[in-house]
Amino acid sequence: MSAREEILARIRTALGDEPPLLVPAVRDYRTADGRAPGDPALLDLLVDRLEDYKATVLRCAPDEVAATVAGALAAFPGDVVVAPGVPTGWRPDGAVEDDGRPAVALAAFAATVTGVAVAIADTGTLVLDGSPLSGRRALSLLPDCLVCVVEAAQVVGTVPEGLAALDPTAPLTMVSGPSATSDIELSRVEGVHGPRTLVVVLAG
Repeated sequence: MSAREEILARIRTALGDEPPLLVPAVRDYRTADGRAPGDPALLDLLVDRLEDYKATVLRCAPDEVAATVAGALAAFPGDVVVAPGVPTGWRPDGAVEDDGRPAVALAAFAATVTGVAVAIADTGTLVLDGSPLSGRRALSLLPDCLVCVVEAAQVVGTVPEGLAALDPTAPLTMVSGPSATSDIELSRVEGVHGPRTLVVVLAG
């Protein structure tokens, strides 16, 4: 008997002849916030969570997005790349549209601008879904600064509400603050796995 056969035989013995008992999952957790998407209280909660994660949040009217984005990017001199579906009215002057170039080339940009698919107030999470508005995953990970534009109507209360608004087969990227990690001594290091700076422009 080979090692593989021996391992499989032990697994079969451990499982026995009876099929495993499937215990139904208890789903009595809260699935809805009760407030409509874009409720002012949800917007305030999202801002509080994001700032707690050390993200910068800039609030503006829908017709002030371009100026707010440009102002945020003034602190990050260099070329800016935008997701292909970002509206013209959100794009800073001189921005380059992502054209599918090799992912490693995106690291040469100082910042990137994208939209989001949904934002979750409870957890301060922005969800990008790989659509033209969100851009491909590498676009949100390689430049050192990520600017995400969130429209008020995209803000929901809970994670279940956020997931219900998404395509489960899409390549989802969930962003809760700048990239950060800590070692065993709790020394915080930013920018190891993604952008060191997250700027959220909340429109509405």
